[in-house]
Parts: sequence; structure tokens; C-alpha cells
Amino acid sequence: MESAPSTGNTEIRLLNRLARSLPSHYYWDPPIYEREKERLLYTKWLCAGRLEEVAAPGDFVIRQIADESVVIVRDKSEAVRAFYNVCRHRGTRLCTEAEGRFPRHGITCPYHGWTYAFDGRLQGTPHMVRMPDFAKDEYPLYPVPVALWEGFVFISLAAAPAPLAEQMEGLATHFARYGLAGLRRAVRRVYEVAANWKLLIENFTECFHCPHIHPELNRVTPYLGGGAAEREGARGWRGGHWMELADDCHTLTVSGAKRRPNFPGLDLDDTRRVYYNTLYPNFFLSFHPDYVLTHTLWPDGPGRTRVICEWLFEPGTMAGEDFDPSDAVEFWDLVNRQDFHVCELAQLGNRSRAHPGGVHVAQESGPQHFTRYIRAELG
Repeated sequence: MESAPSTGNTEIRLLNRLARSLPSHYYWDPPIYEREKERLLYTKWLCAGRLEEVAAPGDFVIRQIADESVVIVRDKSEAVRAFYNVCRHRGTRLCTEAEGRFPRHGITCPYHGWTYAFDGRLQGTPHMVRMPDFAKDEYPLYPVPVALWEGFVFISLAAAPAPLAEQMEGLATHFARYGLAGLRRAVRRVYEVAANWKLLIENFTECFHCPHIHPELNRVTPYLGGGAAEREGARGWRGGHWMELADDCHTLTVSGAKRRPNFPGLDLDDTRRVYYNTLYPNFFLSFHPDYVLTHTLWPDGPGRTRVICEWLFEPGTMAGEDFDPSDAVEFWDLVNRQDFHVCELAQLGNRSRAHPGGVHVAQESGPQHFTRYIRAELG
């Protein structure tokens, strides 16, 4: 069984260096956000949720990527498809519900009734007079690339995105022992945060703030216990960081006690660690001995972010009569709200004319890595 790599020389050098943060206006300036849309949100692979959300033909969910609305739907051949939420006739928004199941006959435009199959083909144009030069096969829905990984659905607005595995780098295979594809969602929480999405990523990738902001978290996983990957991904994966559980704790719950069995196939190190992974630009993936936690970030302008948090468990564990995920949910709901509060304070402070930008200190190698990534991507 592969265990996580130890802290390497690259990480040690980073920990000994003071580095400039992004300039403050990167967190609130509309032109910067426009550049991020074009170079990140509209070009990278984004995690759009779990495959189980579109379990049967006709099941759909809507994802809002900045100004673009995307329909993700399971078609009649069981394939997962994604399309811009736009009718080819007059550009009308096709679907206004956040999720649901389309009728068996397909996706119908609310304006003139044009109907599309779940694979995007235009199949009905009611009340339209015969037009010899009109060919239905020339007017399918605008497609959006889809990639599946371990039970997750990823979408990209790039016309021809690079393979998802290139963006994921080591994350694509490193945690296969957790059996992500077979897990199921037990709880979903949605948070509206008045802070720029980059502040949330910076916060997630360091625990320098943990003793002050998270006394409950710091008791269960003391902030000085842990390690980081020997190599860091250049394309989007900030991976391999873990925290050691305290001696009297067995998972991340308020008490540190564990109500559920560990995932099968874990080694001894895994049962004493929580692994934190960040896939830029919108996905946090956290492995616990008995559950997996995900955060997906959906920027809504330069000053707001919607965060969807989901708790995943083994189906067999969920089927038990005494299954109760509330200990894990209550713990992370508390930690989330603590994090989001200070991120909102950082959003306010970075608007000050007195503060052109901050610094990253020795314990903030994660934010340093992310700052380099943003500078490289935005130019």
C-alpha cells in the first residue's frame, strides 16, 4: 500500500521563505475577475458534483459557471452529457430549475417549444411551417465536454480541453485505495460566502490559522502534526498534505470518536491521518479514515462564492440501522463557518486603500504555491 510522501527539500525551502501574496485588488477588481473567467473558469476542468445526481435517463442538474449556465443530463444510452442551457432557436434559457428529471420526450424550450433529445439532438419544432432548407441535425444543443473520474462529473467550457488526468496529475491515482467511485452522498450543504474564491483556496491550503480560528479542529488534529507532498503539481493539484490525528482521536468529529468502520484497504498511516487535496480552481477533496468530504467552489462575481459541501460514505455503512453522519456533519459545519467568517473579513480588509498586498509566512507554503499558480495562469 502506497503511503503519502514525506516532506521534501522543495517544501523545506518554501517554508523558509517569505513571499508576497497576490496584490489586494486581485480579490475584488472586476477586470481581474473577467480575466479569471476567460483563463480559468472557462478553460479548466471544474468538478460539477457526483454521478449519482444524474442516476437515470432524463435526470439533470444545472451548474452556473460565472455567466454561463450548463445542463448536465443522463441520456437514454446511460451516457452523461452536458450542454449550454441555451435554445438554438432564439437563445432562450431552456431550464430554470436547479435539478430534476426531464419528461421522457426530452428537453423543451419554454418559448417556442423546440424539443431536444437528452443527447442534444433537435427532434421537434412544433407549429413551424415546412422549410426545405432547414435541417434539424444542424441545430443540436451546444455541447460542453464531460469527463468522469471516481464517481465525480467534471465539465469544461474549453472547446477542446486537455485530458482531465493532466490537470489532476497525481491526484488521479494516488488515493485509489479509498474506493471513491463506490461511495455515496449522505449529506449536502450549500454556503453563500461574501468572499473571493481565491481567499477560500488560500485558507484551505494552510493551517497557520488553525490554533486561533479552529480550537475544535486543532484539538483533534494538532496543527504542528502532519506533512506535505515532496512534489507539487504545476497544473492544478495541490496535493499530498495530511494532518495527524491526536492520540485519543480516530476521525474528525467534535469528540474525535468514530461511529463507523474505517474504509477497507487502508494502511496504518491512513487510519491516523486526514489527507487534504486541492484541485484548482474549484475542488477540495478531504480523505478521513471513515468518510470523504468534498467542497466545490462556484465564484459569483469577484466578491461572492457559493460553496457546496458533501459528505460521502460507504453504501454498506449507510444501510446500517444505526447510521448517523451528524457527528461528521456538525464538526465540519462548524469548521466551515469559522473559515468562511474570516475569509469574509479578509475580503473586507483587502478593499482598504492602505493595504496594497500581504505576505505569506513560513507556514503558508500552500498559499505560496497557489499565488504562483495564479500569476502564471493570469499572466
